[in-house]
Order: sequence, then C-alpha cells, then structure tokens
Amino acid sequence: MLRYVNLWLSLAKFSLLGELAFRGNFLVKIFVELLWLGILLLFNFTIFEQTTKIADWNIHEFLFFIGCYFAMGGLIETLFMENCNQFADLVRTGDLDFFLLKPIDEQFLVSCRHIDWSCAPNVLLGFGVMGYAYWAGGWGFAPFATIAFCVLFASGAVLAYGFMLLLTSASVWLMRNQSLFEMWWLFTTLMRYPREIFDGNKWASPAGWFFSFVVPIMLVTNVPARVMVKTVEPWLAGFALTAALIVAWVSRRVFRMALQRYRSASS
Repeated sequence: MLRYVNLWLSLAKFSLLGELAFRGNFLVKIFVELLWLGILLLFNFTIFEQTTKIADWNIHEFLFFIGCYFAMGGLIETLFMENCNQFADLVRTGDLDFFLLKPIDEQFLVSCRHIDWSCAPNVLLGFGVMGYAYWAGGWGFAPFATIAFCVLFASGAVLAYGFMLLLTSASVWLMRNQSLFEMWWLFTTLMRYPREIFDGNKWASPAGWFFSFVVPIMLVTNVPARVMVKTVEPWLAGFALTAALIVAWVSRRVFRMALQRYRSASS
C-alpha cells in the first residue's frame, strides 16, 4: 500500500508540473469553476426569495447540501474524471497495451494516473460553503455527526467512482464512451437535488426510489449532507455504506472482465 501511495504522490506532482507549464489555461479553468459555483449559488438564493423551504430543507440546510455536492463533484473531477474519459482513446489506439505491461495494478494506473489540479479548488470551495452554511445555521459542533459525515462522504466518493468505472469499462465493447459519459452528467444532475423533492408525486416518486435504491446515485451527496444538518435513518446510512462496497466490488469485477475482452493493437 505504501508503494501505491508513493506512486500516486509522484503522479500528482507530475500532473501539477504539467498544469503549471500552461499557467494561463490553468487559471482560466479555475475561474470557470468559480463562475459555475457563483451561478449555482445565485440560482438557489433566487429560489429561496420565493419560498422558505425546498422539500423539507431550509436555506441554510440546502446551502450545506450545495456545498457537499460541489465538494464531491470537485473531488471526483480532480481524481478520476479525465482518466476515465481518456480510457476509450487508450482502447481505440492500442495505447492500453503499455499500461498492461506495467508491474502495477491496471485499474489504479488507468483511473488514477492524472490529477486535474484545476478542479481541486472546488473541493475547498465546497467545504467553505458547507462551513459558512453550518455557521449561519447556528448548529453547534457535533463530534459524532462530523465523524459520520466524513465516513459517509468517503463512501459517497467510492460509490460515484464505482459508477464511473462501470461506464468506463464499457469502452472496451463500444470503443467510444462519449454517449456513456452523457449518462454521468445525468447522474451529477441527480446528485444536485435532495431526494425528498421526488416524494409525493406519482410520476416522480418511482424515479426517486429507483435512483436511491436500485442505482443509488442520489445517495452520494444526500446522505452525507443530511447526517450533518438534519437527521438520517440508521438503515439509510447503512444502506449507503453497503451500496458503496457492492458497487466498488462489482465495478472492479466488470473492469477486470473488460480487460479480458480487450484485444491489443498487435492482435
């Protein structure tokens, strides 16, 4: 494990040097992320000028939720998004051969080799929004809730990574994954809203149930945010942890199966 940590740190340093070689592009990408957060907050503040609650979330609770969503999205985009998006090109060009020859786990090298540092500030901005919302909401420090939030936030990241790896693995069969990653943007849209907004409507409730318990992408941000500023049922927190482990295991198996179906450039 220490070997993989040292390798990941070296890859992260190499990625940072590559970003700093084009500082103008790096700064523009950070500015775009700041602009996106500003638009997102403006949109939600505008909504709360017309109402006091969204489902059962008040303005400070929902602001914390938005911060959790932004931090989670920033973490996934920083660590995994670009790597998974480039996997189809590796398969199509045959460059995946060089990854398979390396004396290291293929999944680690494929999904963790590049760090998108321009998205890293999103994580800090998200936690900053959460910190402000928590302070403005007047909640006191709760050690148990904080520990539970950290555990569930980590499990949410594992769950999101597992779904992304499943979409990535399909590139071996489809050769291109642009359409599949359109589905990932659909998933991120679902992560942006509390799952309670789907309750009470005969058309929306089945969709909310499906994306909470069959394809539990909505639990990625809903459960961590809720455990910190509201209350969450123990069974739901347990389900989120279990789902993260199951999806991580299934995605690993599917990725290995995809590599077995891969035909190298020499075949």
